Amino acid sequence: MREAGFTDVECNVWLGILVPAGTPKDIIALLNQEIVRADALPDVQDHLVALGFEPTAATPEELAVLIKTEVPKWANVIRAAGIKAN
Repeated sequence: MREAGFTDVECNVWLGILVPAGTPKDIIALLNQEIVRADALPDVQDHLVALGFEPTAATPEELAVLIKTEVPKWANVIRAAGIKAN
């Protein structure tokens, strides 16, 4: 957006994989380990970059913090803009 002249716009795209509440921590750790491993594969990195992403892997704790900050921020934007679900 900055390159287009919108210097005060903040918007990042992030993707996360969520599991049901109560999933054992060892299963979450294993899933994260395998996702990080897959994300590091050169062909995966190349594909994501070709789609315009800057691939980075995070821990489950880092994703939780991101969700806790992003959801309220965008909820405020939605309310302020008067956006309604159809």
